[in-house]
Amino acid sequence: MSAAPQHSPAPALTLRPALRSELPAVLALLADEDRVVDPATIEVGAAYERAFAAIEADARNEMLVLVEADGTVVGCLQATYIPGLGKGGAERALVEAVRVRADRRGGGLGRILMERAIERARARDCALVQLTSNKQREAAHRFYAGLGFARSHDGFKLAL
Repeated sequence: MSAAPQHSPAPALTLRPALRSELPAVLALLADEDRVVDPATIEVGAAYERAFAAIEADARNEMLVLVEADGTVVGCLQATYIPGLGKGGAERALVEAVRVRADRRGGGLGRILMERAIERARARDCALVQLTSNKQREAAHRFYAGLGFARSHDGFKLAL
């Protein structure tokens, strides 16, 4: 088995809120972590449309995309800004749904995606950025630790 090709990050990368027209590309990233899914094969159902519209309309939510100069979406994440009474009343940023296109991993795009998301949180005066990661994703844990994230809490989820 050969290693995945190494790509250098394109210098003209932009992190910005996703456009409605990019929803298929975002859903393609979320559909499968291990392979590239063609956005043209993604069916955008009513539930996705409602969710995207709700995110877009909420000043405390952003579906962010990392886009190359040619418009190709190569990464995404959702950031939710949560007001709280802890940390002196400061906001915190919750990061979820972090993805980099499978064929573009290993070249620094994930670092760029996360660093720019952290910059956005700082610009909002967030006191911290938090995220959860599946316990089985050890490579992701090393990645987040390399960005300065520390394991501080155990997370719990209840499916409804």
